[in-house]
Amino acid sequence: MPPSHNKPDTSPESDAADPREAEAGPYLVPGLERGLRILSEFSAREPILSAPELSRRIGIPRTTTFRLLQTLQSLGFLERAPGERSFKLGVAVLRLGFEYLNSLELTDFATPILDSLRDATGHSAHLLIRDGRDIVFVAKAQAVNPMFNSVRVHVGSRLPAHATLHGQVLMGDFTLGELRQLYPESQLERFTERTPATIDDLYQRIREIARQGYGISQESYERGISAISAPVRDAKGEIVAAITITILQPDLDAAERASLAAAVCGAALDLSARLNYAPRADDPTSAVAGRRMPSAA
Repeated sequence: MPPSHNKPDTSPESDAADPREAEAGPYLVPGLERGLRILSEFSAREPILSAPELSRRIGIPRTTTFRLLQTLQSLGFLERAPGERSFKLGVAVLRLGFEYLNSLELTDFATPILDSLRDATGHSAHLLIRDGRDIVFVAKAQAVNPMFNSVRVHVGSRLPAHATLHGQVLMGDFTLGELRQLYPESQLERFTERTPATIDDLYQRIREIARQGYGISQESYERGISAISAPVRDAKGEIVAAITITILQPDLDAAERASLAAAVCGAALDLSARLNYAPRADDPTSAVAGRRMPSAA
């Protein structure tokens, strides 16, 4: 009896289905899922990746990876890195990112609030959201002081959530169990001596910020820079964003800290109100802002 020509290819380079795809149900489109997973591997920390590295990370054959990369390149989502046999994100990704940001009602509401906060404090003001283990800058009011041009943060910038004040504010509703699910490793990457080293350290920092109603960071991620951040909540009371000001000095005196914290908390509450959040009587962010605006307490 002649051998069957329909026998599946079981070689290492075969385009076998990923078990994760089978688990996702019959409506998953494998090629689209793989292509999106390739795009998600690129980041500010790893802007250039090779085909073999992507093949290893995604867990698919190199021939399949190459076809996907060529398709993404033809559509403008990837570009060849200059002088290398590697890839980087293309302008089509940037275009989609800006379309997404423009579609956010949050940024529309936030823009005048950020402008007012910048004018009141003299410091650059930002709106941030969390995306997994990263925080993303989605709106910005740049201070006029030319010194702020040295701070390399712009709309679309991503930073590690655990190492930044902004991320710790955004995770203010997390339980310890939820935090361990997001960070299963025993040691966290440290950027300065003030970066939390373990999940327990991070959780303690998050709870302290939540009790205070805002957070202040002095060189926890980048030396020479401080920040003050407060949570923005939606109608359900859940943290959906953070408003932050960046201060080009490592230390703040008590009076300056109190004044700036009140301004940031007030801005965060203004944006939360536009999202139909009604502060509770024991809301610490409201209490901090109330010292600046008694009528809003």
